[in-house]
Amino acid sequence: MQIAIRSIGNSKGVVIPKTMLAQAGLDGASVAAVAVEGGTIVLRKPATAVRVGWAQAAKAIAAGSDDALVMGEFGNASDEDLQW
Repeated sequence: MQIAIRSIGNSKGVVIPKTMLAQAGLDGASVAAVAVEGGTIVLRKPATAVRVGWAQAAKAIAAGSDDALVMGEFGNASDEDLQW
C-alpha cells in the first residue's frame, strides 16, 4: 500500500488508515512513540511508565483493611544478639 505524504505547515504528514492503526493496537490512542530504525519510520504504543497505578492500588488495599502482613512478624535467629 502506498499513501501520500502531505505538507502540513513546515512539516510533512501522512494519514494512516484506521484498519492499520487497529492492527497495531493504536486505534484508540491519542499519542504514539515514533522512531527511525534502519531507515524505517516506526510507530509504537508508548511505553507504560513503571509502577503506574501502584499508589492508587495501595490506597484501595489500605482502605479495605486488606494490608495485613501475609507471613506475620518474624525475626532472624541472631536478632537477640543485636544491641540497639
